[in-house]
Amino acid sequence: MQGKNLLCGLVSATLAVGITSTSIAATTSATPATASASSAYNQPPKEILDVMRAPPPPSASLSPTRDKLMLVTMDDYPSIAKVATPFLRLAGVRIEPGNHSQHDTPGGYGIPPCVSAIDLVQVADGKQTAVKLPADACPRRPIWSADGQRFAFENVTAEAVELWIGDARTGAVRRLPGVRLNQMFGDQVKWMPDQKTLLVKLVSARKGPPVAPPGSAGPGIQESNGETGQSSTYENRDTLRNRHDEELFNYYGTSQLALVDAASGKITPVGKPGLYENLNVAPDGRHMVVTEIRPPYSYVTTFDRFPKQIDLWDLAQRPATGANPVVREIAALPLADRVPNRGVPVGPRHFTWRPTEAATLVWAEALDGGNPNVKAAERDKLMMLKAPFKGAPVEIIRTEHRFGSLSWSEQPSVALLSDHDVNRKWRRTWQINVDDAKNSRRLIWDMSSDEKYANPGTPVRRQLANGFSVIRQIGDTIYLAGAGSSPDGDRPFLDKFNLKTQQTERLFRSSKTSYEQFIGFVGNDTGRLLTWYQSADETPNAFVRTLGASTTAAAGEPSYASSSVALTHLLDPVPQVREIKKRLVKYKRADGMELSFTLYTPPGYKDGTRLPTILNAYPRDYADASEAGQTTGSQATFTRLRQYRLLLLSGYAIIDSAAFPIVGDPRKAYDTYTEQLVANAKAAVDEAVRLGVTDPDRVGVTGHSHGALMTANLLAHSNLFRAGAATSGSYNKSLTPFGFQNERRSVWEAPDVYTKASTFFYADKLKTPLLIVHGADDANPGTTPLQSTKLFEAIRGNGGVARLVMLPHEPHWYAARESNEQLVYEMLRWFDKYVKNAPATPAGTPTAGR
Repeated sequence: MQGKNLLCGLVSATLAVGITSTSIAATTSATPATASASSAYNQPPKEILDVMRAPPPPSASLSPTRDKLMLVTMDDYPSIAKVATPFLRLAGVRIEPGNHSQHDTPGGYGIPPCVSAIDLVQVADGKQTAVKLPADACPRRPIWSADGQRFAFENVTAEAVELWIGDARTGAVRRLPGVRLNQMFGDQVKWMPDQKTLLVKLVSARKGPPVAPPGSAGPGIQESNGETGQSSTYENRDTLRNRHDEELFNYYGTSQLALVDAASGKITPVGKPGLYENLNVAPDGRHMVVTEIRPPYSYVTTFDRFPKQIDLWDLAQRPATGANPVVREIAALPLADRVPNRGVPVGPRHFTWRPTEAATLVWAEALDGGNPNVKAAERDKLMMLKAPFKGAPVEIIRTEHRFGSLSWSEQPSVALLSDHDVNRKWRRTWQINVDDAKNSRRLIWDMSSDEKYANPGTPVRRQLANGFSVIRQIGDTIYLAGAGSSPDGDRPFLDKFNLKTQQTERLFRSSKTSYEQFIGFVGNDTGRLLTWYQSADETPNAFVRTLGASTTAAAGEPSYASSSVALTHLLDPVPQVREIKKRLVKYKRADGMELSFTLYTPPGYKDGTRLPTILNAYPRDYADASEAGQTTGSQATFTRLRQYRLLLLSGYAIIDSAAFPIVGDPRKAYDTYTEQLVANAKAAVDEAVRLGVTDPDRVGVTGHSHGALMTANLLAHSNLFRAGAATSGSYNKSLTPFGFQNERRSVWEAPDVYTKASTFFYADKLKTPLLIVHGADDANPGTTPLQSTKLFEAIRGNGGVARLVMLPHEPHWYAARESNEQLVYEMLRWFDKYVKNAPATPAGTPTAGR
């Protein structure tokens, strides 16, 4: 989608509401609406509404000092009025002009949620304090200070994005006056290393935004000079269109950097206003790497690829007004609008400070032009520059494949370096001493990035007093926490790992009947764990688990006995949902590949009863069949119902999270895409029928995004389903010509693959009823609303049965309460008509599972 100036944006939004509301009214006129007559939206039955409107469980955030737990509850569904707030599309950012707040999440997939409640829990005694949040506004997730004494959060109002400070002991919060944050490019609030000051991006105080009289914006001009080089289709999101869009981008993107004292609220401006993107402050609290966006801009990509000036600042300097405290230029990066698919731009990137030194800067640079498709013995190098930053940068090490990450430990001589092969989908991790990296490199892990069962987990981290996060290390020991995927489902774990011997000892593993995750250690005691416990029947709560004596254990099980006590006592807001049962089902595809799904049955289900069933899946790409068949997810999690799962309350069974692997060489896996889709679906439906749960004559299918394309293709290429519901899909892959999912080839290199994967070109064969739903403001370039409109027109023109529902103002993931209620209403109505209450299949007609 292209950018719009303010006037065009407001007019377009108004037209979209009017047109879409009319369409909804017209298409539902024959069906009695369950909402009030004044509403353009419909609602599902009350038993579903009651569950949708119940408060969600909170998430837990442990303080850096590990003595306090913050429970944060998010607002599941904002109102349509909030979602419909006017915004501008400016080079990949959706900004609300009234308050300089971001209207979308990174990538443009959703609306940033508001916090509805914050509770502080003392780990020592479980004492709980409710934080009184500002009324009639939208707080965002808080960020702890490293000393655990305070937390800060942004609060979005109609006029400004405010900065608030909370006292972690009392829960009292207060607004810092005079602070108006600019969320345009993110990174707008961070604690300084002293933990008393915050570095912020302020809205630059200027006159009003540029206004373009009608017709004065001028033409949008782009030119190609014959240079080759493809960039990903997915970078073409909400791009600029013309000179006026550029003026708006400059206006709303310009920030004034400032230091704000958390106690007094004193604001100290730093440097001059600019288009500041990333800010990286050194542990000394004095030096900072500043990335500033510069023209010329591009009309084909987002601001991430615009030219960048990367400088090193000294915050102790106080230059004359109108100057920045620059002590050294790091790089002046050109426009990067031809970065290859899965490639990286040339020049310095991925800046990080060494956390245990005052000011030592490290970054990565490509050696292969950033192109994963060219042959290269080494793809990246790491560079280091130390204070006082007078000499030349020193090369630390080179990586054979693309640099992935550099994780610092709390011991200066230990860091973990990772690289990954994007073509092979492979990841390796080494232990290195950064001061002697070439001679100290020692391989730790070497495996497929799709590997789940043998995944070692992620190093447990802690925050230093300066706020930098490091790997927790005691002697040669670090700790690893992971999902614990296994043939029985996910069982989260905590391990000790000896870097010297590379031996692992399991401290804790969730039981098979619950889902218990490690949150952190209690204080400095590595024998007491804070965990987040839940089961299918038990509400998520925090527990303190104490490790006991060592014990003889089977492979993969903990080597220590342990006991636990509940720290919080949260109640179940929807006990009626506990009547729903779920189980892990394992089966095989026709070619012998191991697959699995979670089978949900509705309240009151009696064994042997065959039910109308809905299958939901999302196809995923794998380079190796052995990883494709690995089981993920857990049947022991607390059951929550959203979207299609809510149909369980109306008597449907759900085949959920069905494994839908697309297996093969990443460079040509989609050669057999539709064949693998049908094989996956047939195996899942056949198994649910064999179990006696699914009625083979009453099966529907649904999926979102790439799952929506799956849904439409299954209806076009198989006779397994009576109806489908596809949400926010991409049905004509020629509109994403430079690759999609794991497909690396362009449409000109593999036209048959693009055609075969596109349901649009099979619309004449698509006779099974299809419900098509799309957000009218979807920013994802691969799933523009046009995709659904054109598929509907193609099906309609060829005599098929379809229904198109465009949800006003919604992005790729639907946010508003009204929109989600409409979605469930539409799905229930559609599947009731064409699946649950469908007439019997005529004799001799092939049906699902046969």
